[in-house]
Amino acid sequence: MKILLIGRREGYRTMLSENLKKSGLEILECDDLPLAQKELAIRELDLVICCMPFPGGDSLFSVVSTIKSYAGEIEIILIDHHIELHTAMQLAHAGVYCCFNRPFCLDQLKETINQLRAPGTGLPPRKKARAGSDAQTGNRYVRGNSEIAQKMYQQIDLIAPTRFNVIVTGETGTGKESVARRIAVLSEASEPFITVDCGCLSKELAVSELFGHEKGSFTGATEKKIGAFESADNGTLFLDEIANLEYDVQGFLLRAIQEKTIRRLGSTQEIAVNTRLIVATNESLLKAVKSGKFREDLYHRLNEFEIIVPPLRTRPSDIPVFIRHFISEINAELNKNVRMPDECTLTKLARYNWPGNIRELKNVIRRACLFCCDDRAIDLSTLPAHITEYDPRMQFPGQMPASVTIRTARSVTVDDIKTALSVTRNNKSQAARFLGIDRKTLYNRLQDELNS
Repeated sequence: MKILLIGRREGYRTMLSENLKKSGLEILECDDLPLAQKELAIRELDLVICCMPFPGGDSLFSVVSTIKSYAGEIEIILIDHHIELHTAMQLAHAGVYCCFNRPFCLDQLKETINQLRAPGTGLPPRKKARAGSDAQTGNRYVRGNSEIAQKMYQQIDLIAPTRFNVIVTGETGTGKESVARRIAVLSEASEPFITVDCGCLSKELAVSELFGHEKGSFTGATEKKIGAFESADNGTLFLDEIANLEYDVQGFLLRAIQEKTIRRLGSTQEIAVNTRLIVATNESLLKAVKSGKFREDLYHRLNEFEIIVPPLRTRPSDIPVFIRHFISEINAELNKNVRMPDECTLTKLARYNWPGNIRELKNVIRRACLFCCDDRAIDLSTLPAHITEYDPRMQFPGQMPASVTIRTARSVTVDDIKTALSVTRNNKSQAARFLGIDRKTLYNRLQDELNS
């Protein structure tokens, strides 16, 4: 697939070009529309990617019109700072395939291009542009209504406009990357949101991925590579599963944060970078420090602010919000009109403990939508057996005595609480959930017992 990449900012354009070439794409670059006109006149191209703005202040619509006049019905992807939804819809009618607002995840751009080049998967014109979709306007961040979620959103809103480094902590599947992307979107960063999964990087590969390398710097280095730090200059670098980063590599990372410079492998040149770091972990970095797996000095450099993403089981009131969002997405994908779960099914979903959190919920709803008939509500028959047969009492270690059953908060006695705490090994949150009361009520009952 041949792509013409137009953009006046050479560093940004080169970063996009090198990343897309890794996917086997043939990329041509030019600075402005007049040069693009020459390329379009002499070459057969499949796609034009425009990185706005252009010199002269051309509007999005004038750029599209100009390219169409050069190359007819060629596909166009636009990248800009802030394309409103109504503008994206108008651009779709004007023949634009997709729009991206900076910062965005490069994987989204690659996925969109893959849709274009996949044989036999062409979409009809209306669906092709996907006006208003998540892929156009960046991942839409779905906000829950629970109190614990609201506290997290307040922290995101507080920290986003700053340049603080952030640690995002949470269980697998809670949406740590979504939180990181939301911080980047709300910040003033103008560069792409760059993601590196530290969990799958060896020591040698990690240094190259993070800091880049020069051609010939090691066996197999057949061309220069720009690393993630440099690609995210003036933007955001998200390091997922940071605790898995090799100890020696942590030293290189610490130096980059302290000095605000990086050096590619095989080079002696120091390159200044202004990169904001957001890291994610599903384990306590402080415990990793104490066990000697993680550098203490690096921990303190990263821990300028910490956001803890709550597990889904602690925010059951948010489950319908996520379900509604996932159904909307999947209906568009499957061209169906599946409706929200019936009351019985929704209750069953809310009572499940969701060890895989939001990611697991999305997979369950995706499966349910596939099995559900069009224009019908999701019901128990579409859910997997491990959810329909789930018993909350079975999640606790040991056997809960039959005398302790889920009941109204008023009828729960101190003896019930003590029994539940004994069975759950003094886990107050689990005991409270089992008894059907909140943690505060449990504390108050125990406090009353002590004061009496």
